[in-house]
Amino acid sequence: MTTFPFAEQHRALINAAIVESGFTVGEVWLRYFSLSGEVDEYEIEAYLAGLIPLPPLECDLLALAVNELIDDLPPRRRAPFCDDMIRAHAGPADGPPE
Repeated sequence: MTTFPFAEQHRALINAAIVESGFTVGEVWLRYFSLSGEVDEYEIEAYLAGLIPLPPLECDLLALAVNELIDDLPPRRRAPFCDDMIRAHAGPADGPPE
């Protein structure tokens, strides 16, 4: 099987994104399979554990599947800036005094 430069780092980063996002291998595999992925769920699990390599195309499809799942997550709460707080508590914006 042909691998590519940085294949191990690529695998580790895909796995980290899955773990940090809280996805199961089954969720990831289902999205990957819907994108025409050709590897079964057990092979994906073995790949993510570093036990087997996958062809570059399958790795990219897996990365695409993970990224699409991440895009579907609800946005996280963001911390407001001071100006945001002032604007949020200000009344309706009046024009400058004449």
